[in-house]
Amino acid sequence: MTEYHTVYKGPEGETTQWEDIQRRLGNIPPKPPVWKPDPYKPEVEAVRDVAWVERRDEAELHEAEDVFEDDRFLEDYRQQRIKELQAAAARPRFGSVELIRGGEFVEKVTNAGPDVWVVVHLFKDGHAGCGLLQQCLDELAAKYPSTKFVRIVSTDAIPKYPDANLPTLLLYHDTQCLKHSVGLNVFGGPKRITPEQVALVLNSWGPVCASPEEDEEQAQKAQIKAMVARMVDNKVDGGDDQDESSDFDD
Repeated sequence: MTEYHTVYKGPEGETTQWEDIQRRLGNIPPKPPVWKPDPYKPEVEAVRDVAWVERRDEAELHEAEDVFEDDRFLEDYRQQRIKELQAAAARPRFGSVELIRGGEFVEKVTNAGPDVWVVVHLFKDGHAGCGLLQQCLDELAAKYPSTKFVRIVSTDAIPKYPDANLPTLLLYHDTQCLKHSVGLNVFGGPKRITPEQVALVLNSWGPVCASPEEDEEQAQKAQIKAMVARMVDNKVDGGDDQDESSDFDD
């Protein structure tokens, strides 16, 4: 005859007195912890404000159209931001220093296009100062691709251009040569020239190396540091070097 036994189970986690004694003696393993669900945490909804709009790309702003339809200010700001992103995407992007020939100067520099800032480096191979400046321009061209950087052999651009004037930097905008510099002194001299210092000089001429991510305070500190370092160098060398930088008439 088959015998059936009923096994009583109490609430989950409940133990008998005998089990408690055996566990204290180490005869049976500790009881497993009773499972409990994680406490409910409601999702924090993202705040849609001006800062949120600034961090979004064009596709995300288009997707968020319904979010701002009841807030006229944020909807207008969203539309403005979309136009800014579209305008930025439409601007020409360069990203490197292009080597050009004399016959290409008018096409690629003078007539580079409206609102295009063009930095022209007159150089010669093997010239130490030109090499130092070129290293800085290579870095700046990659960092600020909306600005056009080109280089051209000095005598190819201007016949019989003296090597004593190298390196020479020209700044063109809307068909006009607006500024020029001769030598490295304006950038802190050969001992102190850095991409940051070159960018500071270019930005004093126009928004050549402009970027919203640039920290203005750090730029000012870099400029002050470069000026102090140059003063120290001049004192050690026993004299003041004169920077040559002025308007350049083509």
